[in-house]
Amino acid sequence: MTASLAKGQNGPLSASTVVVAVRSSAAADLSALLVTDSGKVRTDADFVFFNQPDGPGVQLQAGPPAALAVSLGAVPADIAQVRAVLTLEDTSAQFGSYPAPIAQVSDSAGNLLYEYRIDGLSSESIVIALELYRRGNDWKVRAVGQGYAGGFAALVTDHGVSVDDEPASTPVQDAGVRTVANEAKLSLETRQKLDLRKSAVAKVLLEKKATGVRARVVLVIDKTGSMSRMYKQRVVHRVVERMVPVATQIDDDGQLEPYLYGSHFARLPDIAVHEVEGWSEEFLHLTGTHGGIDYKPIGGYNDELPIMNEIIASLRAGDSMPTLVLFFTDGGFSKRAEISALMAKASALPAFWQFVGLGKANYGVLEKLDTMEGRTVDNAGFFALDDIDTVDDQELYRRLLSEFPDWLLAAKSARIVG
Repeated sequence: MTASLAKGQNGPLSASTVVVAVRSSAAADLSALLVTDSGKVRTDADFVFFNQPDGPGVQLQAGPPAALAVSLGAVPADIAQVRAVLTLEDTSAQFGSYPAPIAQVSDSAGNLLYEYRIDGLSSESIVIALELYRRGNDWKVRAVGQGYAGGFAALVTDHGVSVDDEPASTPVQDAGVRTVANEAKLSLETRQKLDLRKSAVAKVLLEKKATGVRARVVLVIDKTGSMSRMYKQRVVHRVVERMVPVATQIDDDGQLEPYLYGSHFARLPDIAVHEVEGWSEEFLHLTGTHGGIDYKPIGGYNDELPIMNEIIASLRAGDSMPTLVLFFTDGGFSKRAEISALMAKASALPAFWQFVGLGKANYGVLEKLDTMEGRTVDNAGFFALDDIDTVDDQELYRRLLSEFPDWLLAAKSARIVG
């Protein structure tokens, strides 16, 4: 009896050999990625496609429809998943322009075991249709249906396959959405959320004609007593999660450079895309020692001058790589004259400061940034959100990145950025 699968559903596989076929009304290629628990291929031999139709335990069979014959017992023990990928031959086409493709899993005798109609596709030209995966000593099938925003080169590179002899960690630029190393280590659900957020960031950059801009991305987070509720309710955790997609699209290595500050500050380890959850659990606290860092010297009240001076000290006029500072606080900027003088000094340096207010508070000098005099260029922006969780990603990224491209043009004109 054939079982119909919906997206995310799974089912057991009792057959020792199965055939995975994907029917599409559009011309498309079928391929397979054999990955370990890390989400990576071991070598390029674990990528099965038209130029390499045989892999360990997997063989690509000519169609139509093209199919993957998988001998589950012959799949190496360190391979955790076999992912079936469908790619439109016309890379400018979109799955949303055609009827939904249908993935089928049969046994070696041709008996249909599972069928999955891949609904919900729109602008994608590539989709991970389904995956066969180990569960203990057994195998199961899961309906995935995940479009891949970065394109085919990004997909295979992200899974560890070498493309044109480039290292697997090289970020790939395709259709305005950039993929960085280790995204394949994420769960499919997390990856899907990340892809949506990356696309939202890329859309803002495209609208601002800033696609391809690269900058060091610094994240500064208030760690004072008044922030305790936001730490306890994990608002700050969600802020970090939403800032990582910005780094994937802008930062030269796709990572965030984070600081916590109070009356002083602490430089924390960089945040990589696959480490966000663990990083947040380790470091987003108000007190204690975390990752070998004593939080007591950071202090429990606001003084922005030390952290701002630290960042300014790392800048040099004429640097080719600009810096984008994402500065989250719930207020307390009391040293108006000193901060104004510091921002004036910093205006001749290659950094744009985007301040974000969390909650209703008195933000003092930040509310006057647009009228602040004595600066070489306007090097800062500010907006406050009563509740950042109620603002969708597109709006958040639009507000976060709307002024940065304009500053970059002005900074290049003034030769602040090389």
